[in-house]
Amino acid sequence: MATVKLLSDDELSSEARAVFDDIRRTRQSDFVNNFWRAVAHDPKTLRRTWESVKEVMAPGALDPKTKEMLYVAVSVAHGCSYCIHSHTANARAKGMTEAEYGEMLAIIGMAAQTNRLVTALGVPVDEAFLVDGPD
Repeated sequence: MATVKLLSDDELSSEARAVFDDIRRTRQSDFVNNFWRAVAHDPKTLRRTWESVKEVMAPGALDPKTKEMLYVAVSVAHGCSYCIHSHTANARAKGMTEAEYGEMLAIIGMAAQTNRLVTALGVPVDEAFLVDGPD
């Protein structure tokens, strides 16, 4: 359950409405999801967050599908159900297959297990893994 009212288009400030217009234009869709409707209570945070998301998730050295899959992995690690669902849907829309989804989940699970073991055992980082370590 939301801790704030999800704002309808009719309830938006003019600044928030401008951001929603950009979301729709950028995504080429009339749909604006609940995350943005919750954040819209603070138009400055809405604009700042949208501009950052737009920049970081744009095509770059990593393709958009890979970026969405990474977003899912981080969302699993942080336990964000909303982000898991929204970015899994985005990754699928960008071509993620069921095989890729299953393999990603296996990697997430394996990384979580080995991260806990390394932490519990206090394993020191190998010098070869350090940027300034031996070549």
